[in-house]
Amino acid sequence: MKILAIIPAFNEEQGIKHVVHQFKNIENVDILVINDCSRDNTSEVCRSFGLNVVDLPCNLGIGGAVQTGYIYAAINGYDIAIQVDGDGQHDPSYIKNLIEPIINGQADLVIGSRYLNKEGFQSSFMRRVGISYFSFLIKLLQKKNITDPTSGFRACNSRVIKLFSKRYPVDYPEPESIVYLLRNDYRVEEVPVVMNERMGGESSINSLKSVYYMIKVSLAIIIDNLRKYGLT
Repeated sequence: MKILAIIPAFNEEQGIKHVVHQFKNIENVDILVINDCSRDNTSEVCRSFGLNVVDLPCNLGIGGAVQTGYIYAAINGYDIAIQVDGDGQHDPSYIKNLIEPIINGQADLVIGSRYLNKEGFQSSFMRRVGISYFSFLIKLLQKKNITDPTSGFRACNSRVIKLFSKRYPVDYPEPESIVYLLRNDYRVEEVPVVMNERMGGESSINSLKSVYYMIKVSLAIIIDNLRKYGLT
């Protein structure tokens, strides 16, 4: 079984070192770093560790960077793709837990949730507000309880890889992509993980962007959900 870890990275030269160190004990997983036109030495640091790196010629944002990884996974015939942030928040030791429901045929997408067991770093206050809101919205529209809909620590099978390689939200893609999968009858599950505070870099979501983030993603989710009924 071919497994690929997709690591989107923008100005993560500090955090990526920690991520690479954590991957030393992970076997049978290929690593692909998508350098999203970083202004620092992210690419050089990754290459110094012998990692496979795609250097994007312009900044595509998280959605475009991650989709680049899915395109690579689809072209190269990977069975499972795992998203891992480049800032050190995600612990690769949980990869086995993430992929187990996929290997057992129980899920198409598995989300690593920090809120199932509520251990480790629980994110900032504004982020938690957004997470609770999107959990409510997904439950309302799709009757599915997702405790950590903004988690970027996720794994999917080849069906979803193929889908995401062709269609993936551009901005803040996690909640919207979950709704898209659920409304098309894909199986989405969660497993508990422990997350860390970011090791470096800067979050793409701050307090000033939180309202914009919630409004934009809400509209995208609602519009996507209406497509199920042929209303858009």
